[in-house]
Amino acid sequence: METILSIRNLDKKFGLIHAVKNVSFDIQKGNVYGILGPNGSGKSTTLGIVLNVVNRTGGDYSWFGGKLETHEALKKVGAIIERPNFYPYMSAVKNLELVCKIKGIPYSKVEEKLTLVGLMERKDSKFRTFSLGMKQRLAIASALLNDPEILILDEPTNGLDPQGIHQIRDIIRKIAAMGTTILLASHLLDEVEKVCSHVVVLRKGEMLYSGSVDGMSANEGFFELEASDMQNLKTAIESHQAVDKIKEENGRLTVYLKSHLEPEELNRYLFSKNIALSHLVFRKTSLEEQFLELTSKQNKS
Repeated sequence: METILSIRNLDKKFGLIHAVKNVSFDIQKGNVYGILGPNGSGKSTTLGIVLNVVNRTGGDYSWFGGKLETHEALKKVGAIIERPNFYPYMSAVKNLELVCKIKGIPYSKVEEKLTLVGLMERKDSKFRTFSLGMKQRLAIASALLNDPEILILDEPTNGLDPQGIHQIRDIIRKIAAMGTTILLASHLLDEVEKVCSHVVVLRKGEMLYSGSVDGMSANEGFFELEASDMQNLKTAIESHQAVDKIKEENGRLTVYLKSHLEPEELNRYLFSKNIALSHLVFRKTSLEEQFLELTSKQNKS
C-alpha cells in the first residue's frame, strides 16, 4: 500500500513546553486517520510541522515516499488548519474562483466542489450570510479544488451545532469513499469512532497508540452473569480457558475474556455444571473505555 506521509521521531519544543515527543506513524493511501487527544496533546503542532508552517525541533517526515520535496508535495495536499478566511462581501462562487485564480486551477472545479459539500443552492450568497457550518463546508470545498491526494482537517466540527456536525461527517465519509486519504485532528472520541479507519492517540505530546480503530477496541468483550448460587458460578467460570479475569460487584459477575466465547457456548458449559443463569449479557468494550484505560495507564506511569 502506498505511503502518503511518513513521520519519524518527530519532536517539537516551545521553550520549556515539550509539545511533541518522539512521535512516529505512517499514513497509508485510501484511509481516514484521526489524531485523537485532548487540547494541548500536540495534534495541531504535528499537523503544522508536516504542513511546513511550524519548524520541528527534531525528527523527520516525508511526503509520498520522499520522492518530492515538501514544497512540491504540498501541492497535492488540501488542508484546513485554521478558521476559514474568505472575503465576506463576495459570494461562495467568487471566493472559490479567486482561490482557483491564485492556484492556477480551472474554474470548472468550483461548481463540482460546491455540489460535493451541498452548497450549490447558496453559491451566489455572500460569505457573510453563511452559518458557521456552511463556512466550514465552503472551506472544505476550497481545500478540494486541486483534487488533493490527502485532505487534512484540524478539529473540523469545532463549534458546530449537531446538524452542522452531522453534515461535516457525511461530507468526510463521501470524500473518503471517492478515494481521497483524510487526516483529521480531533478531541472527540465520537468523531474518530464514526468517521476514521485508523487512529493515533496523543497525550501531552506522547503517542499512546497507533493503529486501526477496530484494533484499538479489539478485545474479546465481557459477560455479565448472575445465578442463584454465585459461589458455584464463580468457581465454574474461573476454570474456563477463555476467561481472563473476573470481577464481582453488586451480586453480579463481570467476566472478561482472553479468547472468543459465544453466549450459547458459555450457557451450555455452565448448564453442564448444573448452573442455571438468571442473567446473561455480552458486551464489547467501547472505544471510549479503551481510550480512558489507555490514558489512565499513562497517568500512572
